[in-house]
Amino acid sequence: MRIAVLGGGNGSFAAAGDFALAGHDTRLWRRDVPAVEAHRAAGSAILIKDYSGQRVAKLSLVTNDIAEAVRDAELIVCPAPAHAQADIAKTLAPHLKDGQVVFLPPGTFGSMLFAQAMQAAGNKAKVAFAETGTLPWLTRKHGPFEAAVTVRAKRLPTGVFPLTLKDHALKVIGEAFPGVIEDCGDALSGALMNAGGIIHPPLITMNAGPLEHFERWDIHKEGTQPSIRRVTDALDAERIAVREALGYSAPHFPLADHYAKEGDEWMYGRGSHDKLTDSGDWREHIVLTRHRYMLEDTRMGLSFLTSVGELAGVPTPLARAFLAIGGAVVGEDFVVTGRTLKGMGLGRYDKAGLQKLLRDGFGG
Repeated sequence: MRIAVLGGGNGSFAAAGDFALAGHDTRLWRRDVPAVEAHRAAGSAILIKDYSGQRVAKLSLVTNDIAEAVRDAELIVCPAPAHAQADIAKTLAPHLKDGQVVFLPPGTFGSMLFAQAMQAAGNKAKVAFAETGTLPWLTRKHGPFEAAVTVRAKRLPTGVFPLTLKDHALKVIGEAFPGVIEDCGDALSGALMNAGGIIHPPLITMNAGPLEHFERWDIHKEGTQPSIRRVTDALDAERIAVREALGYSAPHFPLADHYAKEGDEWMYGRGSHDKLTDSGDWREHIVLTRHRYMLEDTRMGLSFLTSVGELAGVPTPLARAFLAIGGAVVGEDFVVTGRTLKGMGLGRYDKAGLQKLLRDGFGG
């Protein structure tokens, strides 16, 4: 299968490397022209390092021309941060063709953002947009063309927009992630599986003191203490209450399963938290005002959750509290600068109207 991967970060390199190693015709697009030229000069390959050792993944193409990257691609994967999605969506929109599937792992309702960009571009192609609850890899780049993969996802609950294209989308995505993709319905259901907006805001705000004091700090190890875990579970309960109020059924993939030694396996499977902390890759220098846990997961993830909570009639006091704290740290009003249904032009919809849009798309 021909796959285009968009972006130059940790997730994009892990994706491109894994797809190429699996035998897919893999193309990598990124904006950074000098980085593209350097990658080509180095042989257009990615070194993947994991528990089995090191393997060289040869890419079919590395380019800064998005039209070239996505031409004839069956699947387009964009693991870029949520705050980069709008610009990428606008750049991609004119080049999409019938039958293509765009997959955002994860999305923060970015699937709708990409669909809106295509509509704004006047592109009438029949394209499916999908998103899931987490990045499929616990990964960090160890060099300009190296990615270390600590864990690969075992379960990826995935929602599709429009819902009428779900079967096609899940089949295509499933070829890239065999045995991993799970149907969770429409794109909003997929967006409400996003774990980043649940796990990371408590970790980065409640560990603000040590993060500013120590040069390097692992918030997933020293920072994940019982008191913080209790807060995370309570925040996750708000997410699940919103899902239930909108009629989405279990499994809701509660974040508590990520840490549990028994019971239902979470997205990364059993023991993934220990593997993450044992790797040492998350013992890092974090600048509170610039880190994606703050600018993506707190600002965008929680502003989105609270806005959907308003639609569903579900209070989200903890989500609002972390939005306020994070905004105060950064010096922004995260409700204004974040991602809300109103800000996406969807504020006019009630539950029934939004559900119809999610099912039928803009032409329905």
